[in-house]
Amino acid sequence: MNHPSHLQVPAPVSPLPWWPPAPSVAGARLERVIEAAQAQDRCALAAFLPVCFPDRITGMDALHLLAQSADVVELGVPYAGGVLDGPVIQEASRTALAAGFEMKDLFADARELSASSSAALLVMSYWQPVHAYGPQKFAQQAAAAGIAGVLIPDLPFEEAGPWREAAHGAGVAVIPLVSPRTTPDRLAATVAAATGMVYAPATDGVTGNSQPISPQLPSFVAQLRSLTSLPVAAGIGISTPAQARHAAAWADLVVVGSAVIRRMQANPRAQVAAAAAAAREFAAALRPAAQPATD
Repeated sequence: MNHPSHLQVPAPVSPLPWWPPAPSVAGARLERVIEAAQAQDRCALAAFLPVCFPDRITGMDALHLLAQSADVVELGVPYAGGVLDGPVIQEASRTALAAGFEMKDLFADARELSASSSAALLVMSYWQPVHAYGPQKFAQQAAAAGIAGVLIPDLPFEEAGPWREAAHGAGVAVIPLVSPRTTPDRLAATVAAATGMVYAPATDGVTGNSQPISPQLPSFVAQLRSLTSLPVAAGIGISTPAQARHAAAWADLVVVGSAVIRRMQANPRAQVAAAAAAAREFAAALRPAAQPATD
């Protein structure tokens, strides 16, 4: 068929390459706190606590104090079937659920923390709660509440397309938990689709385990750095300030959770103060050694 000469027939358009979305305001805060820690020659600290643990009011008070010492606060969505969770976080999640946790509490706490502190906010949730709430709705409300990124450890890369689309559309970082046992091709694909940071296991096992830092951590972090310029976080099983300092030799950020919760459980009459003290101790362990005085 001949087209009239005055009509312009558009040429076929090649699909554009995929680019990660520009960082949101919350995402920029995450970048900023990590860069600030690096400027101080230290690793950043992330403190994890399930929302509504041990109850809404006490938990919120503890989160406020964690945010005073930690660069990043990681809000946990309580879930009874967490495959990565050790006994400490399992019990804390059950306590939070029994206290009446609802997803609206996550976003309300995030809004309050975002407005009252300079800490960056992340969320750790299993897929079932996000799926039940609605991935797009979850991502949009997370962004509106000031949450920079979300880690969903039980969502396989191959099945995460709808979540990545929802998160990218909302400007929320997609943070994968990666394993040294992953095949090189799958690891490269997973890291290429990540935004915000990537999360590496510091130990072999579930959260709260008492194993030493994995001897594979240095080489695995080096492998990740060959694949991405994103910051690398190390968590799972970092139980003591000494372990945090050990992992900090390679990571940009270390995550502690069970160690904080243990301190709270051991001090039932002063749980908020116990959480604050734990965060201060871990933060102190990540500061560079004092330099000798000079004249």
